[in-house]
Amino acid sequence: MRFHTFLLKYGEIGIKGKNRHLFEDALVRQVRYALKDVDGQFDVHKSQARIYVDCEGDYDYDETVEHLKKVFGLVGICPVVRMEDKGFEELKKDVVAYMDEMYPDKNFTFKVESRRAKKSYPLNSMEISRDLGEAILYAFPESGIKVDVHHPDVMVNVEVRNEIYVYSQIIPGAGGMPVGTNGSAMLLLSGGIDSPVAGYMVSKRGVSLEATYFHAPPYTSERAKQKVVDLAKKVAKYSGPIKLHVVNFTDIQLYIYDQCPHDELTIIMRRYMMRIAEHFAKEDGCLGMITGESIGQVASQTMQSLAATNDVCTMPVYRPLIGFDKQEIVDVSEKIDTYETSIQPFEDCCTIFVAKHPVTKPNIDVIRRSEENLNEKIDELMKQAVETVEVIEVK
Repeated sequence: MRFHTFLLKYGEIGIKGKNRHLFEDALVRQVRYALKDVDGQFDVHKSQARIYVDCEGDYDYDETVEHLKKVFGLVGICPVVRMEDKGFEELKKDVVAYMDEMYPDKNFTFKVESRRAKKSYPLNSMEISRDLGEAILYAFPESGIKVDVHHPDVMVNVEVRNEIYVYSQIIPGAGGMPVGTNGSAMLLLSGGIDSPVAGYMVSKRGVSLEATYFHAPPYTSERAKQKVVDLAKKVAKYSGPIKLHVVNFTDIQLYIYDQCPHDELTIIMRRYMMRIAEHFAKEDGCLGMITGESIGQVASQTMQSLAATNDVCTMPVYRPLIGFDKQEIVDVSEKIDTYETSIQPFEDCCTIFVAKHPVTKPNIDVIRRSEENLNEKIDELMKQAVETVEVIEVK
């Protein structure tokens, strides 16, 4: 069956009151962005608190749906058949033909729900629903099809406009809020499983993303860096474009390794990563930072370790995975198609310089005293890392 339009349903945007149009406009922009690489011509527009995608000419249905399913803010995608208004008797024939083609196996219950947006139409909504339901029921007397107005298997929706819109399928959308409606945040993106999922989850709440990745050549390879770029691309399918900062962290790591107790390496390195990421976040007007940390997952993610990391930050740090166990994180990573990339065997700088016996309950005062050993050169190394950053626009 050829569908001429997609009716896009949104969720919590509907309760935004006087600001709702701002969220609708953001959603329209995101839909247009999502479809820009799909073959075909699409007219995305809103009308009467609804968003429509009119498909002009030939297009790839499956590809179009897959792109729409990645737009945050949409809770339902309804493929619509548009019919000319040639009178009600012709409409009954067209709707019966729609049901016949859409559902070869008709052993189910159904209900017709009508909406008369064109008030000059000679029948009201209840009359349209009643008469179309009767036409469908009588058209297939031997099929087992039945009417159930309370819990139907199939809801046949009919909207009377200048044309007649008919749809009966609602494909689940990504949910959430349109990206960009809640500011931006800086994601600390590694090559692991957790951080791409964290970026996805915060972006789902309407936050646009930037990202910082810490590269440590020659200890980490170009393949490790490419792995992170590939992960950013997969997250960007949901979040929109991501500005990725690639920071050369080698000299800072080696200096910390030489000057600080080895059981504190992970915490101290993490603190300097947060300082650098926060620098870029403030520079670009971000409202917070995002990490993929989960309580107790590794030594650097105990409550004491997280407190030691937070100690150097002046911006809020959002940790959407904080209460997740590993399998829950893996499940989301598989859903958003980042898992197979994340498990590629190219290590990032966090795993290269990990201590054999890292401290799990660091004392912040002790960590600060250890960092005093870095005073001679750390400011210069930080400045060099910031000034030599590589910025990649990921789309």
